Amino acid sequence: MAIQEDNLFKNVISHAKEYGFIFPSSEIYDGLSAVYDYGQNGAELKNNIKEYWWKFMTLLHDNIVGIDAAIFMHPTTWKASGHVDAFNDPMVDNKDSKKRYRADVLIEDAIAKMEDKIQKEVEKAAKRFGDSFDREMFLNTNPRVAEYKQKIDETNSRLKSTMGTSDMAGMKKLIEDLEIADPISGTKNWTDVRQFNLMFSTEMGSLADETNKIYLRPETAQGIFVNFLNVQKTGRMKIPFGIAQIGKAFRNEIVARQFIFRMREFEQMEMQFFVKPGEEMKWYEFWKEKRMKWHKALALGDENYRYHNHLNLAHYANAACDIQFNFPMGFKELEGIHSRTDFDLKSHEKYSGKRLQYFDSEDNQSYIPYVVETSVGLDRMFLSILTKSYTEEKLQDGSERVVLRIPVPLAPVKVAILPLVKKDGLPEKATEIMNELKYDLRCFYEEKDAIGKRYRRQDAIGTPYCVTIDHQTLSDDTVTIRDRDTMKQERVKIGDVKSQLIEACSINNILRNIER
Repeated sequence: MAIQEDNLFKNVISHAKEYGFIFPSSEIYDGLSAVYDYGQNGAELKNNIKEYWWKFMTLLHDNIVGIDAAIFMHPTTWKASGHVDAFNDPMVDNKDSKKRYRADVLIEDAIAKMEDKIQKEVEKAAKRFGDSFDREMFLNTNPRVAEYKQKIDETNSRLKSTMGTSDMAGMKKLIEDLEIADPISGTKNWTDVRQFNLMFSTEMGSLADETNKIYLRPETAQGIFVNFLNVQKTGRMKIPFGIAQIGKAFRNEIVARQFIFRMREFEQMEMQFFVKPGEEMKWYEFWKEKRMKWHKALALGDENYRYHNHLNLAHYANAACDIQFNFPMGFKELEGIHSRTDFDLKSHEKYSGKRLQYFDSEDNQSYIPYVVETSVGLDRMFLSILTKSYTEEKLQDGSERVVLRIPVPLAPVKVAILPLVKKDGLPEKATEIMNELKYDLRCFYEEKDAIGKRYRRQDAIGTPYCVTIDHQTLSDDTVTIRDRDTMKQERVKIGDVKSQLIEACSINNILRNIER
């Protein structure tokens, strides 16, 4: 199964380059590690994902507004946020493979393997006992499951302790006790665990003696926090309210691999929701549910999503969980939901000397709001859609096709305009139809090669509809609309094409599903 998934991932990566979704950055110079460019189709898909998120946040919630803060910020911002002093990950190297890893991730992967073993025990028992199988009783009474659970609890406890105290020696001992082997070399020959700072720094100023050290932001959230009062006052916002933002962030990752899953330059879609102290857990649960609905509305398979509660909380959080997605490399974080308490605003108030409080007219008191954060990686969203949409399909006639079953409203190209032949007035008629559609839908015009080959190319980039103009079109003003997923074709009056396709491709279709 692992081999199959690995092959799938390789095929997806190859497909992404071949069809203009993702290219290695500066490839003509042999590329740059963990940096990628989005091609013509990738840029469109990425923009459509942004639109889906942005509309969900700002249109469906009248108490959420959006901003676009600068990447460069005053360096004290990052002192206040804790990034300068504490934005580190524990790093360990395998001496044989020369590969570098996050030590905590190695341990978390080991825990995940133990959890998988429990699941396998459950599946075996379910098959053995059939309809009479009691899952809860089995989990509570089976000795092997109990052994795995005990080991998981012990490992989590030790990991939490070592992370909390920055005990690097203790973390290495945990790796050794778990007998974690390097997946490449297969050996357990590890270096000591060291702290690795993730911040990228640069200098601002025209003269060498006048330069100031500044940072490329490692997260977009701080741009929201420093603008909290600006937005609250100018927007006349009342608690609870949220501020949304989409923007680039930069991290000097220890392990930057697995295609676009983890990159040094990436994009985040974040929303910080400001609430009354004491109500943060209510809103934390609210946003957990809302964000899961948003993901599942894409119809990529409900079984591919799950919650994962954080046992090791960040210093600013009193609750945190991930929405994980079943990527080809297993369940990994897709989105994080955190209850950040009042840490950020309180810290910025301290360092700036500016009062960052909200006056609650109902309670007639001022307070620093608590914050619930939702943060989803745009690049990871892109990868989740690409990997689950990629399908290698064998057709009834024995032929094969590769199709990207991208959710229709997110598809890079919505409709391909295809004249059957390059003569007899068909290209002119096709151009006429395209000129009518292009203001509302992303269109692609193609007249080269046999119609079957053109269909296959459109399937490969995920185009949901192909409009074919043939000789019958000239006599009765009808065209053939082909559906990507079913490959069924129907004749439609030219006058009805626009309204039919606009309705089918509207992003509002997905948004309405969330609200149902």
